[in-house]
Amino acid sequence: MKRININKFQIIAVASTITLATTFGITTTAYSSDSFPEREVRVVIPYSPGGATDIIFRLAGQEAEKQLSESIIPVNMAGAGATLGSRHVKDASPDGHTILGSHDTIATSYLSGAVDYSYDAFEPISLLTQTINMAGTYSDHPINSAEDIAQYVADNPGEVTFSMTPSSTDHFFWAQFFNTVGISMEDVRLVGYPGTSDQVEALLAQEIDFAMLDMPTAVSFFESGDLKSLGVAHDERLSNLPDTPTFQELGIDMVHYTNRGLFAPKGTPEGILSILEAAFETAMANEALQERIENELGSIVNFLPREEYLQYLDQSQEDLGAAARTIGFDE
Repeated sequence: MKRININKFQIIAVASTITLATTFGITTTAYSSDSFPEREVRVVIPYSPGGATDIIFRLAGQEAEKQLSESIIPVNMAGAGATLGSRHVKDASPDGHTILGSHDTIATSYLSGAVDYSYDAFEPISLLTQTINMAGTYSDHPINSAEDIAQYVADNPGEVTFSMTPSSTDHFFWAQFFNTVGISMEDVRLVGYPGTSDQVEALLAQEIDFAMLDMPTAVSFFESGDLKSLGVAHDERLSNLPDTPTFQELGIDMVHYTNRGLFAPKGTPEGILSILEAAFETAMANEALQERIENELGSIVNFLPREEYLQYLDQSQEDLGAAARTIGFDE
């Protein structure tokens, strides 16, 4: 009989391999898609109740849970510039029962240095909606069109104020706008606010000149005449604002949306991701839901499945990175 010599290091290696295989076997069984979902699915929304992000994910979840055997429960987890909720999901078990409903703030927080992770810390599930953004001001402001903002800044260097939430989507909106129309960051004053509602209040009080607005937050003020839209960052006019031209019509080559989608913890099995993707795809195809999202929330349903969403996020982060360099976040 041939003798086989095995040293202690080989024994350790074999033992380690067995341990890893055993552990891997337990992990794949625990996170199998065969029995998913085993309990309610929690959609963490990193904002307070009542905003567009909160409402959209609640509506989408109500429809999507009809495709699952368990409920979809929205959980508001505001704080730390929307990073409290995203970090919670990032660190959650990758079993599909805790997912994140968020938007571009994941990338903008990373690019601004607020956190050390971006989209690649998650498993993107699907894009659901896009909220169209616009430049706006108070009704008595002398500027009535976005195409005149650059000249207004040139005539009043260092005096014109633009509101934003630091490192959030509106901060990047203005950076992109300034770059597109040729405004120097040195000639404007950016005024920071905790959130959109604070910016609207400041605009109504005429404490600032301009703010990035959207239909969910400003529609009632448009209707009352207290605020006015100066141009829509979309390729066609909104049905709610038929008399407001698009940026494209005004000669401003820029589109800008708040893109809301779903994310799971890194390592969530493909089978579970596919189940969630299919449930929300069916939900977003519901015509009544589409009409409500468009008419009440000034947003459009633009469902993108996982693979297309991954490509979309890559391009989006590249574009945001260019804006970050304009702001100076990379310095």
